Amino acid sequence: MSTKITDQTPALSSLDRLILGVDRAMRTLSPGSTKPQRPSPAESCDAAEVDVPDLEYTPELQQHISGLMRINHTGEVCAQALYQGQAITARNLTTRISMQESADEEGDHLAWCEQRLQQLDSRTSYLNPLFYGLSFGIGALAGAAGDKWSLGFIAATEEQVCRHLREHLEQVPEDDVKTRAILGQMLKDEAHHGQKALDAGGINFSPLPKKFMTAASKVMTRTTYKL
Repeated sequence: MSTKITDQTPALSSLDRLILGVDRAMRTLSPGSTKPQRPSPAESCDAAEVDVPDLEYTPELQQHISGLMRINHTGEVCAQALYQGQAITARNLTTRISMQESADEEGDHLAWCEQRLQQLDSRTSYLNPLFYGLSFGIGALAGAAGDKWSLGFIAATEEQVCRHLREHLEQVPEDDVKTRAILGQMLKDEAHHGQKALDAGGINFSPLPKKFMTAASKVMTRTTYKL
């Protein structure tokens, strides 16, 4: 269960926030430890259409869909790390609360992707601890730079994530309703997180840093697709 932060919560020291961050890191990286607050959209398909049978995949298609969902799971691992790193160094309590709320929704995505990978008889990426550590450091640096930069970084990151999700939706067959339902809900949530960050005062990054972020995201997607 996530630790809720409200405007009535006593101020936490940097050490307190670090301890909470370590706890969340352990739960993020331990399979089955993150429990979603919302049911998976794949389960909603079953409820609405009376136990929708899963698509009968060819081995090649099953491997490809698993690779896409593994990329998305690692992306959610990175999102947790970014939010936790930023929350430790964010100077404004309201900003930290907003980040916590978004991180909780990202936790749903993490669990949904893991559940879908299990249904596909696949696994999460071996590289998750590495990407978590790198993302946590980037998040902490962004938070230390100031809230407008930190929030702007979130908005730019979510823009990248939305692009990946749209590309993945184009590759998932229409009759794979469970995978598409998960990706569709994630896309809505990620777009909302990005807009919320801009509305909260985040700067809109110029094209150059976004190009660097795109290049970095390609490293993650190409390695975690198989590993």
